[in-house]
Amino acid sequence: MVDVGKWPLLSLLGPLEIASVRQACVFGTSASEGIYCTQDNEVYVLGMNCSNCLGTGDNQSTIVPKKVECLTGKRVLSFSFGSGPHIMLATEEGELFAWGHNGYNQLGNGTTNQSMVPILLSANFLDKKVVEVACGSHHSLARTCEGEVYAWGFNNCGQVGSGSTANQPTPRKVSSCLQNRVVISIACGQSSSMAVLDNGEVCGWGYSGNGQLGLGNNANQLSPCRLAALQNFCVIQVAFGNAHTMALTDGGLLYAWGCNTYGQLGTGSKTNEFSPVQVMFEKESRVMEIAACHPTNTSAARTQSGQVYMWGQCRGQSVVLPLLTHFTCTDDVFACFATPPVMWRLLSVDQGDFLTVAQSMKNEFDNPETSDLKFCVEGKHIHVHKSFLKIRCKHFRSMFQSHWSEDMKEEIELDQYSYPVYRAFLEFLYTDTVELSPEHAIGLLDLATSYCENRLKRLCQNIIMGGITVENAFNLLSAAVRYEAQDLEEFCFKYCVNHLTRVTQTEAFWQIEGDLLKEFISKVSRCGAFKN
Repeated sequence: MVDVGKWPLLSLLGPLEIASVRQACVFGTSASEGIYCTQDNEVYVLGMNCSNCLGTGDNQSTIVPKKVECLTGKRVLSFSFGSGPHIMLATEEGELFAWGHNGYNQLGNGTTNQSMVPILLSANFLDKKVVEVACGSHHSLARTCEGEVYAWGFNNCGQVGSGSTANQPTPRKVSSCLQNRVVISIACGQSSSMAVLDNGEVCGWGYSGNGQLGLGNNANQLSPCRLAALQNFCVIQVAFGNAHTMALTDGGLLYAWGCNTYGQLGTGSKTNEFSPVQVMFEKESRVMEIAACHPTNTSAARTQSGQVYMWGQCRGQSVVLPLLTHFTCTDDVFACFATPPVMWRLLSVDQGDFLTVAQSMKNEFDNPETSDLKFCVEGKHIHVHKSFLKIRCKHFRSMFQSHWSEDMKEEIELDQYSYPVYRAFLEFLYTDTVELSPEHAIGLLDLATSYCENRLKRLCQNIIMGGITVENAFNLLSAAVRYEAQDLEEFCFKYCVNHLTRVTQTEAFWQIEGDLLKEFISKVSRCGAFKN
């Protein structure tokens, strides 16, 4: 569970208030403002209230949380803050609210007047739902559910992407190389902007004085420009620091570029880089998440094994190579080491104390002292409870009711699946979670399909998606087709298309069956992969 009390500002909250927090963000030039949403969908703020950024309708600071009445009942989907600060908040209904500093039109309401309360901007998007927001120092971006990007605010370096340097007072659709393309995520630096497209391409625009656009030079870009240096990779996430940028590929590789005064690129030196450079770790680790935010010069990453690394400016120290921490999430890096200690994203809090019954059942899994049944798989025993299995799984309910009798032996031998697969399945029934390698997850996907466990199927698909590589991509695609896992099939297909040349050179590709090969080639051709 994330401890929000690690942030100095939120440590002012009492135990009951902390227990009620579902989402939170600490922001401001000195990490002196905060916002949090409760389990009951109420929004509270506290802090200095610079530029009326608390949205309470007055200009007073407060160490006692105040409710933002107009946001009551709203479920927050995305949140971002600028340097003024100004605030952007998107709800699950697709509404966009803005408030705070507005000296450069960054609120998008056509004025330069500060707003002391949240104002609704959704009308500016022609009834399209906003699903993500990002704020630079004094400009703002929004992404719609259709994958379009809108920008507004300060534009002295082209960060609005309009082709000029005139400020943009209201949201304007960003076109150029984004025209008719689907954007899946957006990010802002101080005066820079970036968008990740659904095919893994990255486009950047705005200020690049430190090379933070990764285009090989320090020239500003007034319109979106494709980052050609990463054209052979499929990027899934980008993150901006104060003057540096990081990108994560679907293969778990991390690249960084831009300013390196504090070692924030993680390259082992303090030399600026104008083009992407791969960040290496002590052990070969697949990176699953990267973290940075524009008020700081700190970088962080989490690997597939759950290890968290940090580098850059850390409590005044310059860390030039990724340093392994004892943390379990990247958020803790910014709470304990960033200057200022702001949050790099809207933090979701896992309220573990609501799961006392589930935790009890988790502790009883494979406990021989309380079990009344054991499965024997490959010579190994797994201890379980008949009644619980009947409650949790229709397969076992039918099995025990139809075939079980009081004099039946208390040990059942199984040979249809391997021990790791069957143990993972039984543990899932007790914990609702799965910890398994992608290779074993294929076998568990087969079991989940056979037992009609749809949620388990989805979890297996997520594991497989997180572990896909060029070498195993076609094997995973074949498994997805075989088990009729449509989401997984589409994901694996897109991965194969994005890495088509390398995938078709693997042993797995040349061992596929004829019908699957024909279907794959046909589908790839319809995507235009073979056009001149």
